[in-house]
Amino acid sequence: MRQFVLLFGLLGMALQGWAQQDSTKPAGAGDTVRVGGIIIINRDGGGHGSGYILNDSSVKVHRHRYHSERNLTTDWFLIDLGFNNYNDKTNYASPATQALSPGATADRFTLRNGKSGNFNLWFFMQKLNLSNHVLNLKYGLGLETYNFRYTDNIVYHQNPLEITPDTISYSKNKLATGYLTVPVLLNVNLGPRRSNPFSFSVGMSAGYLYNSHQKLISSQFGKQKIHSSFNLEPFKFSYIAEVNLGPIGLYGSLATKSMYKYGLDMTPYAVGVRLNY
Repeated sequence: MRQFVLLFGLLGMALQGWAQQDSTKPAGAGDTVRVGGIIIINRDGGGHGSGYILNDSSVKVHRHRYHSERNLTTDWFLIDLGFNNYNDKTNYASPATQALSPGATADRFTLRNGKSGNFNLWFFMQKLNLSNHVLNLKYGLGLETYNFRYTDNIVYHQNPLEITPDTISYSKNKLATGYLTVPVLLNVNLGPRRSNPFSFSVGMSAGYLYNSHQKLISSQFGKQKIHSSFNLEPFKFSYIAEVNLGPIGLYGSLATKSMYKYGLDMTPYAVGVRLNY
């Protein structure tokens, strides 16, 4: 009961202050009074009580709808955390493969799946409304990094270009690649006026190889990092897709062809979770 008395008292004080508003204010300008978590809006500003009451939750919904209906929105610094691997369709009996990696079989390039990680940093992602905020164009710019952790002790040599087994036991042996990438996707948003809508996107990306190196760690030589192109293609084109399940974002990518110029036919792919969605 005390809460109701206090509430009506506050409302009375607010209405009294509203009635005593500046008479020089133009008619129809409207006025707004906040009492705690309640907002009283005078629609005509004439002090005749033609108003309505909103609570904070309705104001938040209104503000969100205004934000979501902008034709161009930007998300900054999105992060992907996932795993990568490749589809290996190499013909290990071919002369080109044996010249690149003498005596190689598929076992030589087996990966440690749990330690082959994909990390992407997207500087920005923009979404452009195409139709009723349901159909949108998404594009951005960022860095994609792939880490291929090998189970065997193999070493990349640049001059001459060879991939050979080693007698040294490495505690870490990985090939790392980095791409400056531009993704372009068609986005379908099934709840454009909801705070956490379900949406999905499909498209393609184009990446330029800006870094590639092999990292080796052993008790004999410690940490070694060898920078080279290693017969890798300078450009990577990929099919990409993403799903937004409320606060969780999932992504996937599959390259259109092998990441090597010749000798090895390995098409990389990655799946994972997108943060700051």
